[in-house]
Amino acid sequence: MDLKDAILKRRSIRKFSDIEVSDEEIKELLIAGMAAPSAVNKKPWEFYVIKSKEKLEELRKHGAPFGKMNAPLAIVVCGNKHRFLPFKMSEFWVQDCSAATENILLRAVDLGLGACWCGVYPNDLAVKSTRKVIEAKDNIIPLNVIWIGHGTEEKEERSQFEEKYIHTL
Repeated sequence: MDLKDAILKRRSIRKFSDIEVSDEEIKELLIAGMAAPSAVNKKPWEFYVIKSKEKLEELRKHGAPFGKMNAPLAIVVCGNKHRFLPFKMSEFWVQDCSAATENILLRAVDLGLGACWCGVYPNDLAVKSTRKVIEAKDNIIPLNVIWIGHGTEEKEERSQFEEKYIHTL
C-alpha cells in the first residue's frame, strides 16, 4: 500500500473481531510510532501496550470515557515529563506524541488493522483515571488511547479536502 492510500483509508474503526493482534504487528506499530519527529529530538513518549482482557476491561470501565470499544489491544500514548522541553516549550510533547499516534494509525491501516484514537489529555479527570488504570507515575501524562484490532466494519476511503481552508500568501 502506498502512503496516499493509507492516509485516505485511515478511518476510525470502532468494531473489532476477537482475533488478537500479533506481537510482531504490535512491534511494527511501535516502530512506526517512535519514527515520528519530536522537538529537539526529546522523544517524550511512553507507550503502554494493553493486551490483558482484564486490563482492557478496566480501561473501558474506569479509564477515560471510551464507550464500548471491544478491541483486543489498546496502546496508551503518554508523555513523560522528565523528557519535556523546559519552560513554555514543555507543551511540545503534545505535538510529538500526536505525531507518534498518527504514525501508529497509518501503520495499522498498512497492516490491515482497524484503529480508533480516543483523546485523554487535557481532560484532568480522564488523565487521572487513565493514569491509575495503567499504573503510571505522576510524571506520565496519558495523551490518548488507540484501540486496535481486526476491524469488523469497513468504511470508504475519503478526503476532507476543502479549498476554502487554504490561504495562499
